[in-house]
Amino acid sequence: MLSLITTHPIAYPALEVLHIVGIGLLLGNLVLFELRVWGLGAQLPVQPLARLALGLALAGFSIAAASGLLMFAGQPMDLLNNRAFVVKMGLVMVAGTNAAWFHARGSLLLMDRTAKLQTLLSIGIWLAVIICGRFIAYL
Repeated sequence: MLSLITTHPIAYPALEVLHIVGIGLLLGNLVLFELRVWGLGAQLPVQPLARLALGLALAGFSIAAASGLLMFAGQPMDLLNNRAFVVKMGLVMVAGTNAAWFHARGSLLLMDRTAKLQTLLSIGIWLAVIICGRFIAYL
């Protein structure tokens, strides 16, 4: 499989497309859910919306992670020596920690100021992940 990624002319671009689709699912559904935390769409019940949006966000993350791991396998040393990639991976870990904190403290039920701050942090981190991802090719 690894040799296919590095030698087939469309393998890497196909993985990039999957990666972007995963990012779209992840970020789009997080934004939808986080807008609800901020009070937009108040007529939508939080629990069912969270199950749908966060489930799709997790599916998007899974697609992005799987395609990202395969792209990494094609050029691990180049990526490990790339500052943008290293920062991106650190930010993904921070995003996961923030999500774990959000759910562990029951922010979904509280919908308080801290929950709102956690959602702002989430969007900021994920936007920084995307920015770092774009800079990988240039650093």
